[in-house]
Amino acid sequence: MPPRLGEPAALGYTGDMPRTEEIDAFLDDPQRQLAREVDDFAAERIAPLPPPADDAEARRQAREILARLGSAGVLRYTNPLDLRACCLIREALGAASSLADEVFALQALGSTPIAMAGSDELKQRWLSAVVEGRAMAAFAMTEPEAGSDVASLQTTARRDGGDYVIDGGKTLISNSGIADFYTVFAKTDPDAGHRGISCFVVGADNPGLELVKPLVLSAPHPLGELAFHGCRVPTSARVGDEGQGFKLGMATLDALRTTVAAAAAGMARRALDEALAYVTERRQFGQPLAEFQMVQNRLARMAIDLSASRLLVYRAAMEKDRGAARVTLPSAMAKAFATEAAQRIIDDAVQLVGGRGVLAEHIVDRLYRAIRPLRIYEGATDVQHIVIARALLKERTATQP
Repeated sequence: MPPRLGEPAALGYTGDMPRTEEIDAFLDDPQRQLAREVDDFAAERIAPLPPPADDAEARRQAREILARLGSAGVLRYTNPLDLRACCLIREALGAASSLADEVFALQALGSTPIAMAGSDELKQRWLSAVVEGRAMAAFAMTEPEAGSDVASLQTTARRDGGDYVIDGGKTLISNSGIADFYTVFAKTDPDAGHRGISCFVVGADNPGLELVKPLVLSAPHPLGELAFHGCRVPTSARVGDEGQGFKLGMATLDALRTTVAAAAAGMARRALDEALAYVTERRQFGQPLAEFQMVQNRLARMAIDLSASRLLVYRAAMEKDRGAARVTLPSAMAKAFATEAAQRIIDDAVQLVGGRGVLAEHIVDRLYRAIRPLRIYEGATDVQHIVIARALLKERTATQP
């Protein structure tokens, strides 16, 4: 079995990969060691995997990645949740493979509600399997008419004796068709708005659960549309109390939104590395591209955006790790800034690399396709801006005489 992260000399760290100096104040010693080890793990065990050519290959490779994450012990930081560790992991995986980052993220998303409010039975059934990479998780909240407005979801869970019967549909669900279980949000009281939403764990083999169709993104990714046709689950499959689903879902997204920003920072870091390597080697008009002032200006802007992103990410993560019940404002700031900054950084990298940068086989082109969804999922940038503005206005109102 390969060595597990966190064990002494786990991956033969040589000291030349990670860059934690600018975020050092937000990390403890074990996390600094983890940063070193996870960078090596990503470089040695994830980056060599060939980019999937299509969704079918992405589905197959996702399972292989899950096994590698589990055997290395990477997933144990999801339960109990160590947010700074998860951010360091997603930053390293984002730089190495967007698919690996997504696999890790879904393990955390799908299992966190269970860890927060699941029964002992649910925890025993799923959490160890998630951490060990034996069970693949999915998080089924989004619907065709319910994206950011979660309270408007239409999937219902009707009580019938000792069971619930789930009917409805979900869309844009990652790991559709390959997950072992889905954390599903449905209305147990359709007239109660968000207070009528409950959360359930539905096994992939549960009768009445159907993969309607895969959905194709610009970058290969296991995504699909689900349908529930009289899908019967026992009351023991409910996570927490009836009506607690909205609170659980929002708390999960609130905590893990910061890790989306970390993944964006990892993609941006890789793009800057690729750009630096290219402009120092590529010669035009008798000199390296790096000697041109406009190129230097672009590189400086990229570096500033990346550093600012990482500072916002690890500040928010530290607040959560140190006991903050909610980190809505700092996580919204981190997510909004880091994903938008990563889009700018990667776009600049494509521009610097030039024609090669728009070839599908080039890493900066793959990064360009991978970063775009991060600006939308787990709360689009515009939604984060609303969250931030409302927090500022609320604070302002509270301080008025």
